[in-house]
Amino acid sequence: MTHEPRRRRSLLANDALDDDELERIRRYEDFRTIDWIQDSILERSRRIRAARKFNASHRGPRGEVTVSWLWTQFRKAVDGGQTWFVVSLVGVCIGLNAAIISIVTEWLSDIKMGYCHDGWWLNQQFCCWEIDTEDVDGCDSWHPWSTVGVARWSIYVIFAAMFSFVAAHLVRTLAKYAAGSGISEIKCILAGFVMQGFLGFATFFIKSITLPLVIASGLSVGKEGPSVHVACCIGSLVAGMFGKFQRSQGKMREIVTAASAAGVAVAFGAPIGGVLFSIEEMSHTFSIKTMWRSFFCALMATVTLSAMNPFRTGKLVLFQVTYDRDWHFFEIIFFIILGIFGGLYGAFMVKFNLQVAAFRRKFLAKHGVAEAVILATITAMIGYSNQFLRMDMTESMAILFRECDNGGNVNNVCQSSLQWRISNSLLLATVIRIGLVVISYGCKVPAGIFVPSMAIGATFGRMIGIMVKAMYTAYPTSGIFAFCDPDAPCITPGTYAFLGAAAALSGVMQITVTVVVIMFELTGALTYILPTMIVLLVTKAVGDFLGTNGIADEMIRFNGFPFLEKEDHAFNVSVNAVMRKDLATLTESGMRVKDVEATLAATEFKGFPVISDDGARILVGYVGRTELNYVLERSRKTQDITPDTLCLFKAEGGGDGDMDDFELGGALGVGIDNEEDFAETILENTASGGREIKFWPWVNQTPLTVSPQLPLEIVMQLFKRMGPRVILVEDHGTLAGLVTVKDVLRWIAVEKPEGEPSWDERGGLDGMLEEVWTWASQVVAPIQNWSLNLVNRNRSRH
Repeated sequence: MTHEPRRRRSLLANDALDDDELERIRRYEDFRTIDWIQDSILERSRRIRAARKFNASHRGPRGEVTVSWLWTQFRKAVDGGQTWFVVSLVGVCIGLNAAIISIVTEWLSDIKMGYCHDGWWLNQQFCCWEIDTEDVDGCDSWHPWSTVGVARWSIYVIFAAMFSFVAAHLVRTLAKYAAGSGISEIKCILAGFVMQGFLGFATFFIKSITLPLVIASGLSVGKEGPSVHVACCIGSLVAGMFGKFQRSQGKMREIVTAASAAGVAVAFGAPIGGVLFSIEEMSHTFSIKTMWRSFFCALMATVTLSAMNPFRTGKLVLFQVTYDRDWHFFEIIFFIILGIFGGLYGAFMVKFNLQVAAFRRKFLAKHGVAEAVILATITAMIGYSNQFLRMDMTESMAILFRECDNGGNVNNVCQSSLQWRISNSLLLATVIRIGLVVISYGCKVPAGIFVPSMAIGATFGRMIGIMVKAMYTAYPTSGIFAFCDPDAPCITPGTYAFLGAAAALSGVMQITVTVVVIMFELTGALTYILPTMIVLLVTKAVGDFLGTNGIADEMIRFNGFPFLEKEDHAFNVSVNAVMRKDLATLTESGMRVKDVEATLAATEFKGFPVISDDGARILVGYVGRTELNYVLERSRKTQDITPDTLCLFKAEGGGDGDMDDFELGGALGVGIDNEEDFAETILENTASGGREIKFWPWVNQTPLTVSPQLPLEIVMQLFKRMGPRVILVEDHGTLAGLVTVKDVLRWIAVEKPEGEPSWDERGGLDGMLEEVWTWASQVVAPIQNWSLNLVNRNRSRH
């Protein structure tokens, strides 16, 4: 029954063939989860093979340098530097793409208002380059489409509708994954969820084309979230051109993580903030090696964007600003108000946007193009009358963030005589944009929520800043304002807009450290780190009190993706309460091809436990569905097999002698060079003259197992940190069940383990208002009764 060891070892020299072929098959299995343990085993096997190949070449008999030795050293150097080359190339491509998108977006946004007579390809800024003005009509070279207000409004609305129609139509017909932000899905992909095509070329190309159209249409969505998706597409496409990353899911995950950091870096001009975003928001596990590569990729992308200089101002993003004034401690009171607003905005946005998403899924699933056009038309019709809604959101933030000195009085935002009219306009812009973002985020076009949230916070913050400045102007020497220097400006409304933007972004995404660093890199103002931290601390506290999760996590839960949250929870149950007990199993021997095919046809499981054939259900190993189909298909091609052909899932005699000849104890490491080798190695003649198929080299004989009494929290940690697809549960060697991430999520959703009631379970906003009203009534009623008794007593005396 056994083959010659020499023959088997010769086969092992070519064992990469099966690994690569199996991996190609697995790529077409959409919506599966990656087994990171298995991927690590495969990567270790490839690393051992590469080391053997490199070590096979030695110096000459006297130690002289040979050509083969020099070639081997060169190959080692190339292999060692390939990762850094790929990371650099990904960063450069991301920077180039971001610069092109920024330039096209600016031109499309301005073309709605008019055109440049000197060159149709110039936006308003470059057309009026020699004239430093921010007027609506620009300069003599810039020609508005019409001088009549109604006609100008009509053209503005028509362009908005046209841009949104083209974008939505391209997304629907060519790349459905180009819709939305993409951050939720990328988080799942980095955790091991496979979505074929989500990082493909069609998605990258269509999203890069439609993103400027969507932003120029005026929809209340941003480009920063989609920029992260586009960056990850670039990382996946570039790394996919190199076999080292194409074969290894773990190495590909490192590149995609680094690309996500670069995407945030070019979106905000904040390389360090991008790295922190990938750590805090995107990745479950983050090694120091991945952090360095993320930083290097973000650095290369930022340097490339800076070299391109898309705005010709030296700024990486339009709303970069510099503050040279300090703040006062009494302003902390108003900073807390901004933080409370950020927390309330985040809770409101998450709650009602999910309701809109449910409505969209139920009634508008087949009307994505019409929905996008209607939303863009409504946004343009409503927003044209408000100067802060009419202009691009990044341009609006650039105006609101500025100090009032040195040309900061754009659109009369610093005009004292118009401060209340500006405040009313800012309040109206805040309320309207909140409503527009609630209904727009999630429509079937590329849509982010970073910049819309920041724009909402900026308009609210600037309004608060104008009101505080008006209070100081009216009472400069009284109360808290007595600490201000009378010879220098006391209140800077631009900083309130800046802090409001940070609060709103943190409130809707539920990230803190990343926002602090991004805001610091945007302003370079070291003195405003403490106010930013105070604002975000209050925002986080309000969000935690209301039980708010980040909108990306909520969208993951809404879409039903298998994703475990980073936060740990105490469930006080063992894995026995969660595991699946009705299992489809395979026995180690005695099964025939027809039995295996019947099991495959009757179930849709991704793998099957292998148990002993003596009825004791002793766990022998675990084999995947892909491996079973692969061996059966290859067996049919090489030899004639019948439905009665025997199937072996365990080597005879315990397999010790045979297994020593195979790397890692399984056919994950076995290699077959051609069809003849496959037939000779896998198919054997039995003593009775029949044939049998050896499946045991493909069986994982050391699967991850736990005891039924193990707490569920520890099992969840195993899923998060080690990344297995399935964990088998055995009781003293006997198979008791298995558990997957989906089983855990299903149990959490159905059983609703004991804990603090969530914001929705407490009744949401209505419930909170009712609780406050009840509490106030309980407090006020005794005081009111005491007052009435006192009044009646005084009356009786008189």
